[in-house]
Amino acid sequence: MKYGAFGLVEVVGSANAVRVVDQMLKAADVSYETWHTRCGGHATVFMSGGVSAVKAAIESVKENPPCEIVAAAVISSPSEETTRIVEEWAGK
Repeated sequence: MKYGAFGLVEVVGSANAVRVVDQMLKAADVSYETWHTRCGGHATVFMSGGVSAVKAAIESVKENPPCEIVAAAVISSPSEETTRIVEEWAGK
């Protein structure tokens, strides 16, 4: 599948990941893809959509964070390998 962009937001805790997903879905026309957890309780949320929509969703959580945001990024025109990784984590 071809994606315009991925938006990634890293937080601590699953509840905070849900809060971030909710805010991003309300802020822009983006789609939830998956989240990936690591040791220490860190969760990285992956959203997709058009570049401008993903940027708007990321900005919404950076400007008005529902919790502590550890890191946030936008990947425009993700590579095939990046897409494969996200889709594998999402179970697609």
